[in-house]
Amino acid sequence: MATMNVSLPDTMREWVDGQIETGIYANASDYVRDLIRKDQRQRELISLALIEGEKSGVSKRKIGDIVKAAKAQLNGA
Repeated sequence: MATMNVSLPDTMREWVDGQIETGIYANASDYVRDLIRKDQRQRELISLALIEGEKSGVSKRKIGDIVKAAKAQLNGA
């Protein structure tokens, strides 16, 4: 396993220490690895969504209609 040194402002270090104190993470390295894994998953999901969008073809709906439908979906309508 490789080692990496990272400099953080005091406020960020305090945040990391707080995350460790919750007991969810064993140490700062564990927390940073979890953040990286989450970022990797998020980027993969975005990539898959873009591919799915490209494969779906051109929509006949207008942009305003798409935005309205997306907002309604977010609001649980």
